[in-house]
Amino acid sequence: MKTSLPSRTMPRNASPLDPSDWEDLRRHLHAAADHLLDHVRDHRQGPVWQEMPQQFADELLDPITRHGAGTGRAWELLRERILPFGVGNLHPRFMGWVHGAGTAGGLLASLAEAAVNANVGGRNTGALRVERAVIDWARDLFGFPVGASGILTSGTSMATIVGLAAARNAHADWDVEEEGLGSEGARFRLYASEATHGCIHKALRLLGFGRRALRTVPTDGQGRMRLDQLDRIVREDRDQGLRPWAVVGNAGTVNRGAVDDLDGIADVAADHGLWFHVDGAFGALLRLSPRYRHRVAGIERADSLAFDFHKWLHVTYDCGCVLVRDRDAHVGAFQGRPDYLEGHEAGLAAGEPWPCDYGPELSRGFRALRVWFLLVEHGTDALAEAIDNSVDRASHLAARVDEEPALERIDPVELNVVCFRVLPEDGEDGDELNRVIVTELQRRGIAAPSTTRLGPHLFIRCCLMNHRTTRDDADATVDGVLHILRGLRR
Repeated sequence: MKTSLPSRTMPRNASPLDPSDWEDLRRHLHAAADHLLDHVRDHRQGPVWQEMPQQFADELLDPITRHGAGTGRAWELLRERILPFGVGNLHPRFMGWVHGAGTAGGLLASLAEAAVNANVGGRNTGALRVERAVIDWARDLFGFPVGASGILTSGTSMATIVGLAAARNAHADWDVEEEGLGSEGARFRLYASEATHGCIHKALRLLGFGRRALRTVPTDGQGRMRLDQLDRIVREDRDQGLRPWAVVGNAGTVNRGAVDDLDGIADVAADHGLWFHVDGAFGALLRLSPRYRHRVAGIERADSLAFDFHKWLHVTYDCGCVLVRDRDAHVGAFQGRPDYLEGHEAGLAAGEPWPCDYGPELSRGFRALRVWFLLVEHGTDALAEAIDNSVDRASHLAARVDEEPALERIDPVELNVVCFRVLPEDGEDGDELNRVIVTELQRRGIAAPSTTRLGPHLFIRCCLMNHRTTRDDADATVDGVLHILRGLRR
């Protein structure tokens, strides 16, 4: 039976949201592609960050009318009034937070993602199969068994919720899905270091455990969890009739880039029957680096692992991932569909298992396409080289700081985070001095570090994650600090 091809002519009842002139849209699209590619290529030439003028912010609603301004006007406003005022993470001297920089090729993947416009909650589609391929690649990279499950998420925060939901179900000796946590849930305890990310706190609250479920474990002088203290606290809690159930190891803390002894934590977890979750938001991807992968030894022993593709792999935001060793525990925490989502053996409703059975979302974007495209475009060697360069640039920045008598650095630099401060002179408020310097660096567009508090002092924090950052950029950041300092003291 012959299948007729669709006509290129406009149907009689055309959509009010399709262009009336496709060739006009094509011209706008080509011009936009040129401008956006230049925006990525030339970002180094402009300021790291600039604040959106208040007038632009006040006028964002003005062009929204009943009849619309058209594609050309919408693009003009986007180009002139929105595009220049991003976070700044494309620029090589953006060092403030743990943000990936994206890639030029990622523009193609994002454009294709919009064109496909797939909902990857389920069904028998190519998009679902791409996500499975990405999960399989990640599973193999981190040494998880073939039967392990996983899902792409908005980021490590959501991935952590998914992983700990599986842990909750695996460690409860009653039907949590049917009965909830009840009073027994108040006895559960999770262990994480003092340096753990705030997403752990949020996950415990959202999963019904509350803030008291978290027991913080002291860290050593390098910001790593002390295993002797972990073992002691777990034993004390069990003696008091509580239920230790999970421990979180850090593969790269936000403040200092510290990596816990993951192998050691895995040993303690095995001794006490705890679920071992690893927060590997960016540091987990050291597994790609032959030079530095030893620093995350033991990550393959995790029961669940949360990490981001949009940080050290520079996939366009947003894209995180969670891997879970126990597929049954993972599915048990989220499976359950209404009749209208019943799967079939063939056709569009086939394709089991569906991603909606592994996480809280049914509507999900085609994030996997961005990851797959990056891996195919660059290969793992180039990605590993970019990670190595970040660590090397951080070491250079640390050495440069050490050369300056006016600066003091926190030791050591384990990964790509360097924390230092300007030493105050008599009568100066050291915290306020460093805060002002960071603000001025940002306002002048010189560099964009952040601040953090380590012990009693406020420090300037530089996270060298951007794959475009060079040694010259590291030097320019230190030079900028000293230049502003001299001006303030004059």
